[in-house]
Amino acid sequence: MGAIGATYVLLILFMLLADAAYMVTGETRHTISPEWTQDHPVLAKVVNSPIVAAMAKQEIRYSIVLSLISCTMTALLSLVVAIPVGYLLSRHRFFGRNLLDAILDIPIVLPPLVVGLSLLILFRYFPAAIREAVVYEIPAVILAQFAVACAFAVRTMRATFDQIDARREQVALTLGCSRVQAFGLVVLPESMRGVLTAGTLAWARALGEFGPLLIFAGATRNKTEVLSTTVFLELSIGNLEAAVAVSLIMVAAAVFVLIVARLWGTRSLTL
Repeated sequence: MGAIGATYVLLILFMLLADAAYMVTGETRHTISPEWTQDHPVLAKVVNSPIVAAMAKQEIRYSIVLSLISCTMTALLSLVVAIPVGYLLSRHRFFGRNLLDAILDIPIVLPPLVVGLSLLILFRYFPAAIREAVVYEIPAVILAQFAVACAFAVRTMRATFDQIDARREQVALTLGCSRVQAFGLVVLPESMRGVLTAGTLAWARALGEFGPLLIFAGATRNKTEVLSTTVFLELSIGNLEAAVAVSLIMVAAAVFVLIVARLWGTRSLTL
């Protein structure tokens, strides 16, 4: 069992190491003068690295900013939906509950391109003013990310509420609290670690989203371009170095968010 698990872990590590090694050994299109290179060999190697060359492009800097903004908004919107829906599925039994549960799994099992195509078809039935304001614009980026990431957040919040003892909430109700008060004062504080996990998962899923964005929001540079579509655009013009550099930026951002979430979650439990 350990060998099987180690094989998968090593596969992930070797993929990341391969990207990092390519950044060190690969060539880049960003060049500097030979005279400056001879006078400052160490700085020349840093300046001439693929990551620095990628960060020098205004389009990639724009995609980084848009990715941070859109992923954060997607994570917040996902929590707004996931907390009440997860609580509803965990605590209540009602007609159509299993059907609702199955519907919430559709964005997870559908091919990403189908999600983007479905959003595009859906907005054909909206008024032209709304359609022009959303489709192939920045709101389309957030909506495409939200359509998939929210499903993962809902699953996480439902599992969180399933693990919380319902008797404490019942005691709060018998002591005179309303359902809203019992939820806000008892259930929600106990679920904060799950909320943090759900938000982190939604943020990371939104960062890696590609298919729905390509169909519904497009990949227009300096407009709807995010990091995932930047990798596609750089590969399409044969700039492998920039594509790998952006991939490493995405990996670093995802790892940073996960580490912060783990540390924050542990601290909240100890306090």
